[in-house]
Amino acid sequence: MFVVVFSRDWQFRERSTENTEKKHFTILDAPGHKSYVPNMINGANQADLAVLVISARKGEFETGFDRGGQTREHAMLVKTAGVKHLVILVNKMDDPSVAWDVERWNEIQERLTPYLKKCGFNPKTDITYIPCSGLTGAFIKDRPENSEQGSWYTGPCFIEYIDNMLPSISRDFDGPVRCIIHDKFSEMGTVVIGKMESGCVVKGQSLVIMPNRTVVQVMQIWSDEVETDRVVCGDNIRFKLKGVEEAEVQNGFIICSPDALCSVARVFDAEVLIMDHKSIIAPGYSCVMHIQSAIEEVVVKNVICTMDKKTNEKKKARFVKQDEKAILRFESSELFCLEPFKVLPQLGRFTLRDEGKTIAIGKVVKVVSGTTEAN
Repeated sequence: MFVVVFSRDWQFRERSTENTEKKHFTILDAPGHKSYVPNMINGANQADLAVLVISARKGEFETGFDRGGQTREHAMLVKTAGVKHLVILVNKMDDPSVAWDVERWNEIQERLTPYLKKCGFNPKTDITYIPCSGLTGAFIKDRPENSEQGSWYTGPCFIEYIDNMLPSISRDFDGPVRCIIHDKFSEMGTVVIGKMESGCVVKGQSLVIMPNRTVVQVMQIWSDEVETDRVVCGDNIRFKLKGVEEAEVQNGFIICSPDALCSVARVFDAEVLIMDHKSIIAPGYSCVMHIQSAIEEVVVKNVICTMDKKTNEKKKARFVKQDEKAILRFESSELFCLEPFKVLPQLGRFTLRDEGKTIAIGKVVKVVSGTTEAN
């Protein structure tokens, strides 16, 4: 699956599926406007590949990339969501203000790449730039009919890249069942929509929905709208469940193997990087945490230490400020599902937001209180 992230004012759309010559893709068109960032986070959490569509038009790229722009925030959010590979489609290269100018192409890369590196992407292995024109279709599937347009670009077209050159993605097929619920509805029973992050599920299997420990039975299974008897790690699924009502299920709940439940907690320690926050963060500070598909209000209970970003040397501190990395203890108002990042990254990475903007990214290092499979 990949998520297409637009840095302009697009609304959230339903998923769709597309087939190339060699592969089957599920596409999520994620919104670009800052008002829809929570929806974009939900889409990014389901993706293996992100396609960031930016405008090469003079003034439009600058608006998206300058501090506070959505290009910056989206790039950071897809990395926080665990997306390892980023394709950047530099659109509108045919615009009169650009006219397939190689200097504009180089300028965009020179400005964007250092920031993507700061977000955690490796420029050599994780990022692919492709120029294109959405209006004419140039470099989407085929090269331009006018060979002089973009003649300086010798790389693959977009479809060619995702069909033949995508790095392989590792899947944990033998692990315990972990399926993140992204949505739910009622249709002659309770139906949940989610993504398999670990293990496999077969029709008729008994599972447990955490954090409420609700025992359910899988009555029907769909993978990308096709009914099937079995799904595995990496599949986008719909389950019709017996034993639970729609109102009892929330986004961010986790379907687990009965003998290997995920961790559930209210208090946890996390390594956090403060990206954009003008004032200090100290005990008592509250914000909203987006972790997989769950949205939780959390409060900083304690600043355990700050960390040097290069050496990870720890120092005691009473507060943390912008561009600092720290280990903080958080407390949420309700129990929710999580795991230490080293156990299952998909349940251990999160984003912190306050007053409509992303202020920090982090990963869980320790579950302090709550219930786990060992209880």
